[in-house]
Amino acid sequence: MGRVSRRVFATAALAALATVPQASAAPVRRPATAPVREMRGMWLATVTNRDWPSRPGLSAAEQRGELLAHLDAAVRARLNTVVFQVRPTADALWPSPYEPWSRYLTGTQGVHPGWDPLGTAVAEAHARGLHLHAWFNPYRVAMHDDPARLAASHPARRNPDWVVTYGGKLYYNPGLPEVRAFVREAMLHAVRRYPVDAVHFDDYFYPYPVAGQTFDDDLAYDTHGGAFPDRAAWRRDNVDRLVRETAAGIRAVRPGTRFGISPFGVWRNAATDPRGSATQAGVQTYDDLHADTRRWARENWIDYICPQLYWHIGFAAADYAALLPWWAEVVRDSGTRLYAGEALYKAGDPAQPAPWGDPAELSRHLTLAGQYPQVRGHVFFAAREVAADPAGAMARVVADHYRRPAEPPR
Repeated sequence: MGRVSRRVFATAALAALATVPQASAAPVRRPATAPVREMRGMWLATVTNRDWPSRPGLSAAEQRGELLAHLDAAVRARLNTVVFQVRPTADALWPSPYEPWSRYLTGTQGVHPGWDPLGTAVAEAHARGLHLHAWFNPYRVAMHDDPARLAASHPARRNPDWVVTYGGKLYYNPGLPEVRAFVREAMLHAVRRYPVDAVHFDDYFYPYPVAGQTFDDDLAYDTHGGAFPDRAAWRRDNVDRLVRETAAGIRAVRPGTRFGISPFGVWRNAATDPRGSATQAGVQTYDDLHADTRRWARENWIDYICPQLYWHIGFAAADYAALLPWWAEVVRDSGTRLYAGEALYKAGDPAQPAPWGDPAELSRHLTLAGQYPQVRGHVFFAAREVAADPAGAMARVVADHYRRPAEPPR
């Protein structure tokens, strides 16, 4: 994640969860009363079986047991929200009339897993006092570049002109109005069917740049881009349209359901734009992913923004201590809630810079955030590390900041 690391997920079975006993029939419950209200969330990633299920092909009972174990781990960590990835690669973790069942469940795309993961997740999360945010990836079709490996019924095979091959993966083309309409309706089906507490996008809009490759949307640009000064402005408008149209669709389908986005943490560097952050990041969402995340937050197109601030305090290129106040200023007086995305997965990883070897690094993030009233909570990547907590960083956060329970934001 970070977005360097979230693109490279572990494919091995999760040793930590392999040793977790089956969840008991009685769920772990949060206390009935709570003195504070703030976001305390975790992402539960399913792409490449990053967090759940631990491997494809488990029985329905085994998959359900692992899912409930994750929910119970969230409760034990005094979290109150689970952001559950239910459409990782233009597929579904619920019975969808639009797209096939995810291969991360059974190992074969389009095969019914024998149960309803999203329906179960919503019901069991609510039984534990947790909110459930349904996490969708709008445009990623496959983590490979071979359309023949998709299920025969897959919309990408029925509509090959919708698909762009780039960086060894398949993507829907955001520049096609029919694609935007399709992905919006495919996602809204889940909102119609289930009382999810929020719809959640992560940072994948146009794909991250790949050196030496070009995202081939020439025909779409020639057809639809004539009113724009350049291709970049047209691409940003395409993403803006998806965000606005999704927000409107959620309000129409299930009023009161929230809409949040978790972008890469840097909108633009100040050297590129004086409105940007004091960073030197190699990726800027505005320029590289064509996502004007600052605008969405400032103009309250979305209910919350959760930038992925996956760097340690003092990191020269992208200092957590510089980005947090920058985002706090972005949302000031906007009505958009700000939550900080936290890199729990980096804690204790010897491949990361030295500060991540200190279990107190994340706790210091929350202490710093306490200085900014605009920061209304934190979301941790990801569920595997919440459950296993190999470095003790989550336990330190709980001891220092989560001694008392908190209700989810309204």
